[in-house]
Amino acid sequence: MSAPEQNGGPTVRRLQLGARLRSLRLAAGITRDKAGYEIRGSESKISRMELGRVAFKERDVTDLLKLYGVTDQREHERLLALAREANSPGWWHSYGDVLTTWFQNYLDLEQAAELIRTYEIQFVPGLLQTDAYARAVIMLGHGTASADEIDRRADLRMARKQLLAREDPPRLWAVIDEAVLRRPIGGKQVLREQIEHLIEACRHRYIRLQVIPFRSGGHAAAGGAFTILRFPHQNLPDVVYIEHLTSGLYLDKREDVDHYAAAMGRLFIEAEPPDRTPDLLREALRALDDD
Repeated sequence: MSAPEQNGGPTVRRLQLGARLRSLRLAAGITRDKAGYEIRGSESKISRMELGRVAFKERDVTDLLKLYGVTDQREHERLLALAREANSPGWWHSYGDVLTTWFQNYLDLEQAAELIRTYEIQFVPGLLQTDAYARAVIMLGHGTASADEIDRRADLRMARKQLLAREDPPRLWAVIDEAVLRRPIGGKQVLREQIEHLIEACRHRYIRLQVIPFRSGGHAAAGGAFTILRFPHQNLPDVVYIEHLTSGLYLDKREDVDHYAAAMGRLFIEAEPPDRTPDLLREALRALDDD
């Protein structure tokens, strides 16, 4: 269940390399058509490379750098190293039997983020789930899965959490609806342990947790859960992730990200302040005991 410390896997490396190649091409005043011809490809191939949507051949990168007039050997070596890393599987590759491609991409982005802002209306955020709670959530969506598959999926979720124990963990700012604390997923004891875990999480210097109480009425993100990822890498825009039942949606257009960022900002204001969270969690524990 080990997950090595790393700040980005193949998806992020492809995005970094693609963005750098695009900036070099534009600086050299070269069209995508001409660049594609140089590597025995097409304009669309260059477009996919620059968007980080395909694997990179070192020969192609070398040919493009020559075409773009890059003579700095250290830059050559750095970008070729990025190309090799972009083609290397992430630590989650060993969980390929229970991972879809669209969620592998999310894991890659999550590992590389420096700030994770998330809003949840139904479940505790995955990075804050206990093993028992995670298993209960997984069984809701995979009720016919074998015990071994449930174990694998739970192990993967616990492995994800290790990024919060890194020396340079991302900052996690989570807002949850009060309903999350009232819904006894897995039973009362599982929920009780989960809430106690959240109380402990509030002491983590890189975790900020807020609760939107029922009494607040409607709020800015009534449409559903979402996550915004921010990266420390140059040329990588924030990404909004919205998970559906059988797929995940990734948004990185400026107007889309701004819309969700504004909604998240309003949630931070409408939710109870972070220093109130431990008290709200203890109230939820008492409510469990009273039921």
